[in-house]
Amino acid sequence: MPTVSSLVQLIEQASAKRILEAAPSEDRGLTEHLPYPFMALVGQVEMRTALLLTMINPAVSGALLIGPRGTGKTTAVRSLGDILPLIPRSRCQYGCLPEDIEAGGIDAVCPDCAKKYGEGQPLTRLERVALVELPLNARLEDVVGGINELAAAHQRTMLQRGIMARADRNLLYVDEVNLLADEIVDSILDAAAQGQYTLRRGPLAASYRARFALVGSMNPEEGRLRPQILDRFGLRLIVRGLTDPAERLEAYRRVRAYLTNPRAMVAAYEEQTLAAHQEIQSARELLPTVKLTAEAETAGLELVRRMKIDSLRAEITLFQAARAYAAADARTEAASTDVRAVAPMALRLRRSPFMEKYFEEQQGEETEIKSVIDAVIPE
Repeated sequence: MPTVSSLVQLIEQASAKRILEAAPSEDRGLTEHLPYPFMALVGQVEMRTALLLTMINPAVSGALLIGPRGTGKTTAVRSLGDILPLIPRSRCQYGCLPEDIEAGGIDAVCPDCAKKYGEGQPLTRLERVALVELPLNARLEDVVGGINELAAAHQRTMLQRGIMARADRNLLYVDEVNLLADEIVDSILDAAAQGQYTLRRGPLAASYRARFALVGSMNPEEGRLRPQILDRFGLRLIVRGLTDPAERLEAYRRVRAYLTNPRAMVAAYEEQTLAAHQEIQSARELLPTVKLTAEAETAGLELVRRMKIDSLRAEITLFQAARAYAAADARTEAASTDVRAVAPMALRLRRSPFMEKYFEEQQGEETEIKSVIDAVIPE
């Protein structure tokens, strides 16, 4: 008769348990996110400068990268994750901040935050700015939000916020922005203009904060960008391929090193990445004290006048970018040289040939109206 131990062994040999334990675990296809280091980018000084200015001063209203395929636009944006600055985020679901109390008194925040403020408890915590990417295949409900399906399965109705709400005080990146559906473009336009948007689904409605800096990239040969969405990008960059053979060779070598061992490539630039993060953080903290000189303001206004640009956003972007440029250099005064440095990316693609032609055609009627008025009602 077999012993008990041998019986157990016999059963285990014939059981599924032994087969499952012996079977190798299945590769689930998961991976670690290791983006290409921003400090490893070669050339493209204007593009990198625009992205840095956007991180330092969100008031420049983001950046648009325009160029052919393979010029590093998407790689540059996705490499920003490790150098993005830290910002104070509210601990409250209503978004209460200490500056709300400073501007509007204790009644400007919710009762819980008013109590915490009185007790000396912090209302915010430091968190890194996030890079939130809007996929090209995103649906409108993904972007603005919709009904929470999990709650609906339990016969409850709840709204769920979308990508734009999660991008509040973050960078919202849209690759191939010229290929977005019109309804999604319209929703981004509305949120970017107001810093918030309202989601309505049947009897339910909720307003979400959406104070994001918009970063986009596009290839113009795949289609034009609607003027309305183009106007929401403060800085505009024409990204060409590298022309220096030495730079192209260096770019190839770095890409090859990254593809061979991404972790080693990230580690090789870890010190430079940390230094860049700290410099961006310092520049962001210095920014509120940076002021434009009178000469810088005069020079900027003259540039806009000579370029015959109608939109007031030209001056806003130009001056905000100049202040960020000075802050990046640890200066509290933005001079005309700073305006000169950022002017191409701030003034590019702001004139409209259609509007210029329209105004020229309208000039005849304007002249006739003035002559009739002068004849009937002399000055």
